[in-house]
Amino acid sequence: MQTTVSLAPTVAIHSDQFDLAKTRQSVLCMEVGHDRFRFLVQNAGRRGCYFEDYTFPSLLTERPLTNVLPDVFREHPVLSAGLHANGVAQDRTWQEIRIAVNSSSFTLIPKPLFRKEYAGSYLGLMRGNTLPGHEFAQSYAHEAEGFLSVFNLEHPLADYFSEVYPLQPLTFVHQSSSLLQATANLDRHSLSRQNVWLYFDNEFVTIIHRADHQLRYCNRFGFKNAQDLAYYILYILDELKLVPDATTVSLYGEITPFADTYAELARFLPNLSFGQTPPGVSLTEEFDEVPEHRYLSLFGLCLLS
Repeated sequence: MQTTVSLAPTVAIHSDQFDLAKTRQSVLCMEVGHDRFRFLVQNAGRRGCYFEDYTFPSLLTERPLTNVLPDVFREHPVLSAGLHANGVAQDRTWQEIRIAVNSSSFTLIPKPLFRKEYAGSYLGLMRGNTLPGHEFAQSYAHEAEGFLSVFNLEHPLADYFSEVYPLQPLTFVHQSSSLLQATANLDRHSLSRQNVWLYFDNEFVTIIHRADHQLRYCNRFGFKNAQDLAYYILYILDELKLVPDATTVSLYGEITPFADTYAELARFLPNLSFGQTPPGVSLTEEFDEVPEHRYLSLFGLCLLS
């Protein structure tokens, strides 16, 4: 028997600049992970104006996401736009729906080398094993940078969103793709020729390096303590021939100035700072109280073309 759980967002921003009657001119950006769900609406003027962040209780993380998300979507005034309410179809759809999936694996393939029929093989080679039956390889093209991101996506999750938003334009990307999009925007406005971004998500960190406005490195790894984190990052910088004292490093995601990880990294990286919202992202004034570094992956979805 399915148990219904009432979930409330841990952070919610509802601006008056959002008009539920104008979803056809609005973009719905969603980020989905094992224990988290976030979404942001861009209105007709492409300003972020409606935002909610959900963290699933530990008991719920044992359930498949497709069993948890209905508890969030059910009767939600925004997420249910375009669905059936009390048996009556609503004449509200979205201009576009973008979904970032925080799945376990991804790889980047240069466009000249990419073949759609080999997408699963690219992931299998990277993972060291073939994809299980409930997953498939999905790709997203970073046209401006000349490569494609290939990542694993679960069939039930993709089917769930297709059923929730039938016949609506859905774009699936990996979380790393939204981070790449966001850092490309940050890099274009940076005065430094060498930039490194660290994005923290629970016990994982994504490292992105751009030099002379070109992507040089992108990878994600898990860590158990601050010492291991610092060692690995210093190792990567050495491999990239970057001098820690001369490298600009920006922090994003689930990290604060009081975290052990920050204190440990600050010992070795003198040019360490918390990042700002990408210049290409426009937000209503209600977001002024939100830490700018916190939601980079979600903001990156706003920048997808």
